[in-house]
Amino acid sequence: MDVNQRVTILASLGKHLQNLSEESKAELYAKMQNYNNWFTPSQSEKALEGICRYLDQQQLTNWVQSYSFDNSTLPKDIGIIMAGNIPGVGFHDLLCTLVAGHKARVKLGSSDNILIPWLVDQLKSISNELAENISFEERLSGKDAYIATGSDNSARYFDYYFGKYPHIIRKNRTSVAILNGEESEADLELLAKDIFTYYGLGCRNVSKVFFSNASQIQTFMKAMEKENEVSEHHKYFNNYEYNKSKYLINSIPHYDNGHLLLVESKELVSPISVIYFEIYASLADLQESLTGLEDKIQCLVSKDGWFDGSIALGSAQDPEVNDYADKVDTLKFLLELN
Repeated sequence: MDVNQRVTILASLGKHLQNLSEESKAELYAKMQNYNNWFTPSQSEKALEGICRYLDQQQLTNWVQSYSFDNSTLPKDIGIIMAGNIPGVGFHDLLCTLVAGHKARVKLGSSDNILIPWLVDQLKSISNELAENISFEERLSGKDAYIATGSDNSARYFDYYFGKYPHIIRKNRTSVAILNGEESEADLELLAKDIFTYYGLGCRNVSKVFFSNASQIQTFMKAMEKENEVSEHHKYFNNYEYNKSKYLINSIPHYDNGHLLLVESKELVSPISVIYFEIYASLADLQESLTGLEDKIQCLVSKDGWFDGSIALGSAQDPEVNDYADKVDTLKFLLELN
C-alpha cells in the first residue's frame, strides 16, 4: 500500500466521521464522559471536529506532497505513548505513523482510552488492512522508535527507557497571549476560546497573558465573562473555589469575575481556573523574555498574529494537520528512520 492509498483510506475515514448520526455521536460522547468527567459532549464534539479537519482529503494530499516517501522501506514498529489530558490528543501521532507506512504500537493515556480505540474500530470498517497496523499495548518494549508525550517528570522516565532509540519525547508546554491594547471585545472573546476550550487542560490552552498596560485588565476580565458556562462543570468550579480561597487566605492580589481568577506572576503554567499575567515594558523586552522560554511554549497568540511567531487569537485550539507539537516535524522524523 503506497502513501496515496493510505491517504485515500484516511480521507474516507474523515468522511465517515462527518456523516455519523447524532445518535452514534451521543453514544460515543456519553461513554467518554462516563470514563472521564472532563470530557463533556461539547468538548468531545470539538475534538472530533479537529480530527475530521486532519482527515480532509485536500488537507492530507497537500500535507504529504511536502515529503518524500520510499515505498521500499520496511515498516517500523513505533511505540506511541499518548497523553490523556484532552479527548483524542494522541491521534495526530497515530495519523503520522500510518501515513509514514509504519506500525503503531499504542499505549493509551489513562484518562483517554475511549476515543482512539473507537476511531480504530471505525477505520477497520473502511480498511482492515490499514487498521491492522495499529495495536494497543501496555508495555512498549523493543520498538524501533518512540513518540512519548507527558509531563516533565514522565519525560525523564521516557528518556531513561527510550533514549537509546530514535525518539520524540515531549514535556510540559503551555500557550501564551500577547495583547497590545488594540484588541476589540470580539478579539478578546476569541482569546476566551483559547483559554477555556477543554477547560484549560491542553498544552494549546493559553495560561498566561502579557498586557501592554494595566488598563487592559478590566476589559479582558469582562470579555471572559462570555465563557461563564465553565462554572457549571463541578470539577472546574471546585478548582475555581479552591484557588480563590487560597488567594484570599494568603492575601494574594487577584482579579475575579466569578469563574476566572487573574493573578500577576512570572510563571507560565497556571492552575485550572487561573490565568497568570505580566505587563511588559517594551516589545523588545518581551521578545527577549519569550525567546528564553521557547522550550516551554506551545503557541503564541495575538490579534491577527501581529506578534512575531504568533498565530491569530481564537486559533490555538484549531491546529492544521501540519502543525506539529513542540514544532518537531513528526512525519519527517518517521520517514527518516533507517
